[in-house]
Amino acid sequence: MSQLNFAIIGFGKMGRIRYDTLKKLSDCRVTHISEPNSKIDTPEGIKSAVNPDEIFKDKKINAVIISTPNYLLKDYVIRALNSGKHVFCEKPPGRNIEELKEMITVEKKNSGLKLMFGFNHRHHESMIHAKKLVDSGQYGKILWLRGRYGKSVDENFFSNWRAKKELSGGGIFLDQGIHMLDLFLMMCGDFQEVKAYVSNLYWNLDIEDNVFAIFHNKEGQVASLHSTMTQWRHLFSFEIFLERGYITINGLKTSSNSYGDEVMSVAVNRSLPPAAVWSQEEDYTFHVDTSWEKELNIFIDSIRKKMPIPVGNTDDAYKLMRLVEKVYSQERGPKND
Repeated sequence: MSQLNFAIIGFGKMGRIRYDTLKKLSDCRVTHISEPNSKIDTPEGIKSAVNPDEIFKDKKINAVIISTPNYLLKDYVIRALNSGKHVFCEKPPGRNIEELKEMITVEKKNSGLKLMFGFNHRHHESMIHAKKLVDSGQYGKILWLRGRYGKSVDENFFSNWRAKKELSGGGIFLDQGIHMLDLFLMMCGDFQEVKAYVSNLYWNLDIEDNVFAIFHNKEGQVASLHSTMTQWRHLFSFEIFLERGYITINGLKTSSNSYGDEVMSVAVNRSLPPAAVWSQEEDYTFHVDTSWEKELNIFIDSIRKKMPIPVGNTDDAYKLMRLVEKVYSQERGPKND
């Protein structure tokens, strides 16, 4: 397969990011874009397909990127797989675990096709470097993790599909906090026990604006997550505390630079417990975000080499959505008193 022909369904912010990324990759070409919003201009030389049926029927299209609102993801993934296309789908892996199960069933029936879900945070340089340090064992095992991920929203949010549970499946946790949970899994493998408070502290919608969650696994490792849209400013903080040191990542490199510089600090505890005297701390700043390219290259390599998707596969997605379900099962609903 010398050239891979791609179609993109959904050409909003994420669709454009994927399009711009594919333009940089060799032997990849976007031939079709499906976007019902007539105000969005299709790039020159790309066929516009308002109805995605045209994409599913075209035998020359090898792979489809799906970057639609959450309520459309499952149906488009299933239709694309059944039409013989490889599929890269943006997060979340469905509005709930039942939708994911349906996608997995169809994936298994089409065993020669690849299905990958987009979780680009794993592919930031800081996360890759942190994972290497953790896996090296030089700092001992992870004791606990803490993640804070938040932002505010503007008045346009209320008219957006993300503000309606029927369409989105959930609020800030499913939209943004799921990235932090995925990073926890990247570092610790899995968690079995979940304690959470899911609340609507301010917006009084049928979706949550805050999740406070604790995850615990068989190794005794604990991860604390706060996902919020009442942060009133953009903030990303990911902290890993190990037996002989710590790794903290504050800020996240994005095109808008809303979260500031992506800075990692690594400290080594040279003293014996219980003292904690840091004799060495190193800081790294990552100035370029290559996560989008790294992520799509994994998808493309898996297609070309006919190998399983190594990360972002349906096993990873199921593990993630199982924990999401546990968090939402403890939802308290709006509280005004």
